[in-house]
Amino acid sequence: MRDVQAARPMAGSLQDASLFQRIGRFLDEQKLSPDPAHYAFAFAVLSAPDSELAKAVREHTDLDLRLTRQDIERLGGRVVEGPPPALARSAADTAGPSLADRTDSAIALVIETQQQVDGFAQIVRTIQAETEDFGHDLAKSAAALTQLAELDEITRITSSMIARIHDSEVRLALATAETDALRSKLAEARDTARRDVLTGLPNRRAFEEAYAARDAKAGPYCLAVCDIDRFKRVNDIHGHSVGDRVLTAIGQAMAAECAPHLVVRHGGEEFAVLLAGLSLSDAAALLDSVRAVVAAKRFRNRETDTPLGTITFSAGVTAIHAAEPAEAAFLRADRLLYAAKEHGRDQICAG
Repeated sequence: MRDVQAARPMAGSLQDASLFQRIGRFLDEQKLSPDPAHYAFAFAVLSAPDSELAKAVREHTDLDLRLTRQDIERLGGRVVEGPPPALARSAADTAGPSLADRTDSAIALVIETQQQVDGFAQIVRTIQAETEDFGHDLAKSAAALTQLAELDEITRITSSMIARIHDSEVRLALATAETDALRSKLAEARDTARRDVLTGLPNRRAFEEAYAARDAKAGPYCLAVCDIDRFKRVNDIHGHSVGDRVLTAIGQAMAAECAPHLVVRHGGEEFAVLLAGLSLSDAAALLDSVRAVVAAKRFRNRETDTPLGTITFSAGVTAIHAAEPAEAAFLRADRLLYAAKEHGRDQICAG
């Protein structure tokens, strides 16, 4: 009896952990911050799957649509724009810097370190260039001095100086090699910070940097937001490992078909494409050709050889206005993506 009673709390803990994980995925899929109001809404939906609220949410999300602010408020929830100041202060006081702050600080440190290493490497090369002939000239002078017997002591001192200079040149060469290796590793670290671990594509940070650095001379620019249709069903039926492989395959296919334009994994099953030098109609045509290529692929479960069926994506594409912030352009493209979803998916909506 004691063993049975001791096991019950453990089972409850496992159920709670599963519920918390599902709440985390729900907030991520709906792009809601971990605010208490959002958490309460997600808990109400997931803890009572047979409730009217849960049914209403399922009817909406089964269409592959995210809940809008109006949807959540209509269902009795509340959307909070960013973390409350008091909560942010208390979290900062108790938990330290956020993950985003730590990531930004780490990248800034990598950049600063690389700049310092670059400067040191230049100093080392300058020293090498200025001293490479000195040992040779000194050796010639020593050879001439050896012809004078009365200067044997000077010759001995000079030979000792030559040996030391040679040793210094070897050390400088080693320092240069080590510096170049460190520069290579730092460059690799900077690239890793801008790359999605799962798909190998550039990530959201890389997109933001490319958007900010776009050149007016290379314009016009367009932005496309793409989302895999019914991707949740792939995960639910075949498992997340199969879903990850599908996500990677489609992302790589999009990158290959859109080259040289930038394709990034923006989050979840969503990709963003920054297109340079294309009009809106040309950008839409390119995205539609990529859509056709992806729709023609036939995916199978590697372990069971079971066909996954046709997998498609929908996209919204828009022209970026001059000096327009990324958030405004992305919001417009996202709305066009929703229009494509609502009109049957597997299509491109431009505007």
